[in-house]
Amino acid sequence: MRITVDRYHREGPHPATTLHRRFAAVSALALSCVVLLCLCLSGLPAAHAEVVRMEVSERRSFAEGKPFGAAGPYEIIEGRLHFAFDPDAPVNQRIADLEFAPRNSDGKAEFSSDFFLMKPINPALGNRRILYDVDNRGNKLSLWSFNEGERTNAPHSEAHAGNGFLLRHGYSLLWVGWNSDVVDDGNNRLEITLPVARHDDGTPIRGQVHLEISVDNPERSWTFGWSPWGVAAAYPSVDINDSEARVTKRPTRDAPGVEIPRDAWQFARWEDGEIIPDPSSIYVEEGLEPGWLYDVVYTAENPRVMGLGMAAIRDAVSFFRYQETDAGGTPNPLAGAVSHAYLFGISQSGRLVNHFVYDGFNTSADQRPVFDGAIAHVAGAGRGLFNHRFGLATLYGTQHRDNLVPSETFPMATVPSVEPVTGETGDMLARAREQDHVPKLFFVQSSTEYWSRGASLLHTDVTGETDLLVDDDVRIYLIAGSQHLGATPATPGIGQTPRNPLYHRPPIFRALLVALDRWVTEGTEPPESRYPRIDDGTLVPLETFAVAFPSIPGTEAPRVVYEPLRLDFGPRWRSDGVATIVPPDIGPPYRTLVPMVDEDGNELAGIRLPDIAAPVGTYTGWSLRAAEHGAEGMLAGLDGSYLEFPRTAKEREIAGDSRRSIHERYSNRADYLSRIAEAAMGLEEDGFLLAEDAIEMIRRAAERDYW
Repeated sequence: MRITVDRYHREGPHPATTLHRRFAAVSALALSCVVLLCLCLSGLPAAHAEVVRMEVSERRSFAEGKPFGAAGPYEIIEGRLHFAFDPDAPVNQRIADLEFAPRNSDGKAEFSSDFFLMKPINPALGNRRILYDVDNRGNKLSLWSFNEGERTNAPHSEAHAGNGFLLRHGYSLLWVGWNSDVVDDGNNRLEITLPVARHDDGTPIRGQVHLEISVDNPERSWTFGWSPWGVAAAYPSVDINDSEARVTKRPTRDAPGVEIPRDAWQFARWEDGEIIPDPSSIYVEEGLEPGWLYDVVYTAENPRVMGLGMAAIRDAVSFFRYQETDAGGTPNPLAGAVSHAYLFGISQSGRLVNHFVYDGFNTSADQRPVFDGAIAHVAGAGRGLFNHRFGLATLYGTQHRDNLVPSETFPMATVPSVEPVTGETGDMLARAREQDHVPKLFFVQSSTEYWSRGASLLHTDVTGETDLLVDDDVRIYLIAGSQHLGATPATPGIGQTPRNPLYHRPPIFRALLVALDRWVTEGTEPPESRYPRIDDGTLVPLETFAVAFPSIPGTEAPRVVYEPLRLDFGPRWRSDGVATIVPPDIGPPYRTLVPMVDEDGNELAGIRLPDIAAPVGTYTGWSLRAAEHGAEGMLAGLDGSYLEFPRTAKEREIAGDSRRSIHERYSNRADYLSRIAEAAMGLEEDGFLLAEDAIEMIRRAAERDYW
């Protein structure tokens, strides 16, 4: 019997379908046993992950042998994984340009990647789970994010373990380099060396490349691929004197562009008062104006086979999860000690999680699941340029900048939906569903993702008119009032208002990892999704939000929101990952919606932490750019805001603030703390906080005294 996805999600599988699946599973198991027996009888090895060699450069104890709960002391094993991929294998058919990678004598493409493994010295004391942390631009984040350890790319001390959460729970932590953009800057970033695609005759593959440059302060020059989290290895111009290269500037994406004459700019950088020729930078004679958008189009060559980065994750985890040894007989240090694997990523790495599942990489070379569960944090509805010719993984679209980066591309929802402009039907889990390897998946968003990263498209149609169903294996959580970058000091940055200090990431992560693990291993349902919806009025158009936002002195509601553009890169983009229209043709935007707020300006839907449920201020996921940084009134990237309430009624009246003062809403400190405690205990009961974190949030609130 065949049923539609829509009916399945509304009614559950038909009993006959369930019986059929069980029979099919038994049949598949029997067939697998026959195949394995035949392979053994013929003297051939069974299929295995495409790790051909594990090269260990160092093996040492962690934190001087300190034990972490029942898991005991941990050790670090690091080195290099060497891969060999068959370009013709079905599992590799989604990898763009793999057919153009150099092949060895066996007809395979070779490359290598850094790996870093933390595990209990005695694997039998661990919890038999791998937590794979998708590095962000080469940076390791899980010990910092879950444990609140001192942030580093070379963890070795007790300070780096933080509160020890992941280690006390017995996780083996794994990192593998996947992003070939990463530049070695001496900060122990994970790297991967990917093959370069070339024509069959060995000549370079060339193509047009578009980059947008936008600065926050006056600059004379700018390096391609720069970001505050690390410079990416962008593709240089093949010729610094290329007369066909062009630079166009405009104040906003929808404004007409003005081309800068070729003799008024150079492929160069301004350094110590001199112009230094540089094919990976541009120098503009009149200078780069803050907030303006500069489109650079030029010819590059030698594209890296980017999609092999996701294949490296797939096969590295498969190796550590399933194999006894590498192809040369070197023992797997986790052999026999892993029953489950989980995927975790923040921001760029969260988009990688989405793309990994979307592109069908959650099935191993021998048709087994790679990850049983995944947490994608602050990824919005986005993916990235992770499997495209001349792709640069660091790029993503926001409201003001990089609107021509296709980080939000149909399909974005987790169940089938329709693209009315193109007539397409699709969903982001289609390939994983066809492979029967859909992981249990948590999308965890900050408020910023609804303003600057198109998060509503994850659960509405692309016209912003209808709530969509959510796949049964998915939960979506908005952390109300939070910002993309986590808690930051309440300083303005490039915005008009103080940034958002809401403390949320580690306690939410810890509770959700526990919930994810129970879902996978015990079948215990995790907390129900909490996100804003159209049907209950908590997800609204920008205009509705603006009317509802309170009157706060010196603060205006946003007049803009990120609406991803429909982009046409040409007929080979979807099939081959190759752009033939550069820059892309621009179509109408997808319509995005934002969370509705209460009379204080705090969001109604989502996980409302104690500081939102019993607030002393307004927490937002947006901030407006300040005039001195250009593009005044546009959204300030990934920053949120914190707008404290007046302390007394008199202060409120003098300021003309519509929000009740702190003293008007709480009679005294005890009243305030009782409401904080009530909110914290409610979240613990609902599964969004662990007991120790609920207590910690109450303790933090107790340090405040407004009376």
